[in-house]
Amino acid sequence: MAAEQDVDGGPVVFECSAEGPEVRGVSSALDLIGEAWGTGAEVVVVPVERVADGFFSLRSGVAGDLTQKFAQYGVRLVVLGDISDRVARGTALRDFVREANRGRHVWFAATREELAARLAAG
Repeated sequence: MAAEQDVDGGPVVFECSAEGPEVRGVSSALDLIGEAWGTGAEVVVVPVERVADGFFSLRSGVAGDLTQKFAQYGVRLVVLGDISDRVARGTALRDFVREANRGRHVWFAATREELAARLAAG
């Protein structure tokens, strides 16, 4: 895991490696937030491989709990990777992703290039 600041003066980004414990609940969210704060990061990027399946099943409440915790602490969460197969399976997740990407606290980006463009845009 590493924190880097965008060369154009953008936010400090804490990017998790693809290997590591699953992000599956409030305690793992708080661990990531703490690590991000320790580096001065404002954005935490979690590869989709590290996100528990329960996050993508909105009925489980995991997504709501995680996004609320990140928003509460003022740290942006980005799920990085292709989730198109999951989004195609249901309208609830598709709507959640669309609304999240309109906001400032939680984003879904399929690629690093997409993420870089979002960060550059503010």
